[in-house]
Amino acid sequence: MATASKKATSCCIGDDSRSIRREAVAAAAAAPSVAAAAAAAVADVEQDWSGVGVVGDGKKAALASLIRPVEPIAGASANASVKGIQIMTRAQTCHPLDPLSATEISVAVATVRAAGATPEVRDGMRFVEVVLYEPDKHVVALADAYFFPPFQPSLLPRTKGGPVIPSKLPPRKARLVVYNKKSNETSIWIVELSEVHAATRGGHHRGKAITTQVVPDIQPPMDAVEYAECEAVVKDCPLFREAMKKRGVEDMDLVMVDAWCVGYHGEADAPSHRLAKPLIFCRTESDCPMENGYARPVEGIYVVVDMQNMVVIEFEDRKLVPLPPADPLRNYTPGETRGGVDRSDVKPLQIVQPEGPSFRVHGHYVEWQKWNFRIGFTPREGLVIHSVAYVDGSRGRRPVAHRLSFVEMVVPYGDPNEPHYRKNAFDAGEDGLGKNANSLKKGCDCLGFIKYFDAHFTNFTGGVETIENCVCLHEEDHGILWKHQDWRTGLAEVRRSRRLTASFICTVANYEYGFFWHFYQDGRIEAEVKLTGILSLGALQPGESRKYGTTIAPGLYAPVHQHFFIARMDMAVDCKPGEAFNQVVEVNMKVENPGKDNVHNNAFYAEEKLLRSEMQAMRDCDPLSARHWIVRNTRTVNRTGQLTGYKLVPGSNCLPLAGSEAKFLRRAAFLKHNLWVTPYARDEMFPGGEFPNQNPRVGEGLATWVKQNRPLEETDIVLWYVFGLVHVPRLEDWPVMPVERIGFMLQPHGFFNCSPAVDVPPNACELDGKDTDVKDNGVAKPIQTGLLSKI
Repeated sequence: MATASKKATSCCIGDDSRSIRREAVAAAAAAPSVAAAAAAAVADVEQDWSGVGVVGDGKKAALASLIRPVEPIAGASANASVKGIQIMTRAQTCHPLDPLSATEISVAVATVRAAGATPEVRDGMRFVEVVLYEPDKHVVALADAYFFPPFQPSLLPRTKGGPVIPSKLPPRKARLVVYNKKSNETSIWIVELSEVHAATRGGHHRGKAITTQVVPDIQPPMDAVEYAECEAVVKDCPLFREAMKKRGVEDMDLVMVDAWCVGYHGEADAPSHRLAKPLIFCRTESDCPMENGYARPVEGIYVVVDMQNMVVIEFEDRKLVPLPPADPLRNYTPGETRGGVDRSDVKPLQIVQPEGPSFRVHGHYVEWQKWNFRIGFTPREGLVIHSVAYVDGSRGRRPVAHRLSFVEMVVPYGDPNEPHYRKNAFDAGEDGLGKNANSLKKGCDCLGFIKYFDAHFTNFTGGVETIENCVCLHEEDHGILWKHQDWRTGLAEVRRSRRLTASFICTVANYEYGFFWHFYQDGRIEAEVKLTGILSLGALQPGESRKYGTTIAPGLYAPVHQHFFIARMDMAVDCKPGEAFNQVVEVNMKVENPGKDNVHNNAFYAEEKLLRSEMQAMRDCDPLSARHWIVRNTRTVNRTGQLTGYKLVPGSNCLPLAGSEAKFLRRAAFLKHNLWVTPYARDEMFPGGEFPNQNPRVGEGLATWVKQNRPLEETDIVLWYVFGLVHVPRLEDWPVMPVERIGFMLQPHGFFNCSPAVDVPPNACELDGKDTDVKDNGVAKPIQTGLLSKI
């Protein structure tokens, strides 16, 4: 992933070497102590990485004595200010958490390919994923302290005589998942990327393969290249052509074949073969590329494709179900192109920020309204938020979370009929949310003053592909932040709320999912998912109806289903690097028993329970008791002596509406509870294990990890929050579904000594109410340019 520094939007500022040099000079002038410390750390200290934190011989000690911790200087990170986004000074090229560049991906692929033992092995390599191998947390702390602005030495503990700082950070590493198409084996590689290798023009020089391991009895995620090949293979199958001819279709250009992973329903789905069971659809017009082909599902045809050898290995025309008639309401394109007329009374709505946005971006580092964090991106998770912290006045930088991301999605369908019972998509683990991300469009996907980030990833054959404008960063007005009017004096104070939003949108076959992280001025963080796209439909026989879905149009019905999302939150509430002082408390509201303490029968209170171990921390939402959970720091208190914390506030939620023996729950045992809590472990990243595709092992991943029953009373806490919705389709969801929203909130709870939003300044009251009143004839007075919407 790379910053899109030269996009044709108002937020994009050229980040060439000349501007960097100018910014560096400005930074050095404004903050000489910071610049000197950085220069000393990078250039003057001759210290190997292995010597971090160790005071060595006399020479090293003498060098160390010259480098004392320096406190951050207010505003030091914002010296380079230009109209638009402010680009901060740069000390090194790649932060340890920056996503892999296109060149680094090329180097990693070339390294692994060259390490193949034989030409046959090399020819069979298919590259499922190439991603940053994230460094240990102490490496990130060191980078933030001495190598990257805003240079925060206070992140590291003070040592006698001053810290010993290495002259450079350890090399970045890439982690590759490689599928061998000839042997049907999957291997994991770790490749070291030195700065020299990563910067080599064209990426022709190899890195260094550190480890390689063949992972038995698994299948990696499917790739878009495989989907396209699968479609072509099915269309070329004579038996399939004959079956479609029975249904009145001979033009294969009308046919859509969506390859679905088989899941695991029995030994026939074992990972010894790489399999797909496609769903078939058929358009009515070959010359209309935007026709909604999902409006004509083809039922009764059963196909199994060997994805390793790309051959149809099973085919049955089980039941001749007539194709649904062409629905005149099936299309969703503008106006006459869909056979309709667009509404004509939508006036322009403009977002104007005449002085540019309030956030600053340097590479992938973001600062906004006392918040700071890093943007990351992976092919599987998509958007990742790293190193979340809040700058709290004299208390300085206060960490909240190490890493936030959506790590899995499961969409189980509730129709027991073929083919719908096997529609149990693991959209992250079987496909990849990041790999299916959209290139976002200004004015449509995002409004306002926008900073885009590009994403780089490998395709199946090892080439590098780039999704431009993949992640959107922008501010949004969010209504009233707070208000009070004194009824005696009539005087009022009111503040407008704004939030900073980082988001991406992906398309997985028929559905779209937007993933959003919102940061608020009052210290809240909101995770939100927006669901839209097209329903996955089934065909009905004339006069038939089904209780497991909703009839949408003649011959068409939409099965009931659920959408589950799993957020993994590696928390760090008030924990500096190396500290593991967090715990989780469950809070339930209790009604006081009648008696002397409740003579009016109105009393209730909050009852807290410490979750001491993993098995105790498998919890479900309970709206009847307003249940929520607080992550607390066990060593830090607020002004009233209470432990500081952040609470997880659930939104709407549900559990799986399936029997305990449902086949998909073998792979998705993590859906059985809304909350899981584990101590941090580097290799525990995905709740269903790394490879859920065709996984025969019951309860792999989170449900197995927690059986260790590790203590949680004071540790590095990871929250796994499972949230979902039940989708009973409506006619109003057709032909394209209006956005459905679901999510949760991380809210400060005793983290601050008072409202952190009290210092938000008032808006200038530049608009007189009478100037914006809508007249009786429905026409509003014109508004002066620049006052349309100030956020």
